[in-house]
Amino acid sequence: MDDFPDSKTENADKSTSSKVGFLDLLDNASTPLLADGAMGTMLNAQGIGFDQCFDELNLTNPSLVAEVHRAYIEAGAQVIQTNTFGANHYKLSEHELEGKIAEINQVGVELAKRVVMASFKEVLVAGDVGPLGVRLAPFGRVQPEEARAAFAEQIQALCGASADLLILETMSDLNEMLEAITAARDVCELPVVASMTFTRDDRTLLGDSPEKVAQSLHESGADVIGVNCSGGPAQILRIMKQMHNAVPEARLSAMPNAGWPERVGGRIMYPASPDYFGDYVRVLRASGASMVGGCCGTTPVHIAGMRSVLNEPITEVVVNGFGFPAEVGETLPATEEGQSKLAAKLQSGKFVVSVEMDPPRGLSTHKLLAGASLLAEGGADVINIADSPMARMRMSPWAVSNLIQKEFDLETVLHFPTRGRNLLRVQGDLLAAHAMDIRNAASSAQLASASAAAGCWGDNHIFGSVLPSWIWW
Repeated sequence: MDDFPDSKTENADKSTSSKVGFLDLLDNASTPLLADGAMGTMLNAQGIGFDQCFDELNLTNPSLVAEVHRAYIEAGAQVIQTNTFGANHYKLSEHELEGKIAEINQVGVELAKRVVMASFKEVLVAGDVGPLGVRLAPFGRVQPEEARAAFAEQIQALCGASADLLILETMSDLNEMLEAITAARDVCELPVVASMTFTRDDRTLLGDSPEKVAQSLHESGADVIGVNCSGGPAQILRIMKQMHNAVPEARLSAMPNAGWPERVGGRIMYPASPDYFGDYVRVLRASGASMVGGCCGTTPVHIAGMRSVLNEPITEVVVNGFGFPAEVGETLPATEEGQSKLAAKLQSGKFVVSVEMDPPRGLSTHKLLAGASLLAEGGADVINIADSPMARMRMSPWAVSNLIQKEFDLETVLHFPTRGRNLLRVQGDLLAAHAMDIRNAASSAQLASASAAAGCWGDNHIFGSVLPSWIWW
């Protein structure tokens, strides 16, 4: 193998033109650039086990890798990614291949370019760079400068083999991605696509939001920022919109998984069909994506479905575009008829009498209902139902509120502390209250540790979020 150039200067001339051409292609195209789909999924389908080194196949079974590239080109991909996702020092050392980093990456580019040449089509070859497979400090032992050196070693080989662009992908640590971008800028002038992956709660594994990720990647100098892998087209679209809202001028890429993977009959299956991908690419196109493609679980059939849709003329406006809010939920009209009696009295400035009652500690509700009856007769406007303020076992306040409202012409106010509840639990509990016709709720911030200390929790500790007090009716 020929030696690669050692300096950024020697690579600059041949990569600068690639960068200008790629960015012009993105900026002037009427439809997103279509990249390929999963490499690992396709190799595994051909009997290559996940315990094997996929990157080594560039040397040991190049025809198999070439066949995957060929299938994606025939499906309509305009960008194919080299089989070098894990071809870095740390991952290759697990297979005792750290001495072949340059060779594996160089051959990966050359192999892809040979397939492109044989196709007689204009297809770009992207040098694929995945995560290092190790944790960076302070969460691991690898220092930032060590990570940067590992990325630079791989990227230098990809640039030296004349890749057209770089795709840095599937990283869940923002700091790791920033080191990869810095390494790319230190080594060559190729255009850089920086794509992060997110968990089910639309955060990175280390808790960074799409807005923070977008701002950081854009400021770092990435030419295209985006999201890949994650949970499927719907989540990718949601995250991409948040990234766009944070950095409207950024070019965006979207390369989703074929849904969340599921284990069926001992096999890993992906639920999103090619037709589903085809439908969603319409929305991604309308949302301003510059580059689209697929990740885990996607195949040439998925890419062909996307290609078919992208080839269609744009004849309608898709309502999911960036002109609409990033989060669209059900909106209920705020009419006077829908107001609770408590809300109407407060709005009119009338004095309100409210009495607090605790839920019973057992199954019997006779005493509770007798007390509520007396309060109704005595002129109480509403009854406040406490939510076990001393952290002791009591009947659900939702059930108590529902019983009182059904039995008497008397509204209740549900106490709604935030201790022990995450956002999903809060949303679910509020939906349950609405379904039971409970229209008044009052919430106040409470430290769970104070309540737990008064209860029978032993040595356990409960941690909850402290939120501002609010009242809802």
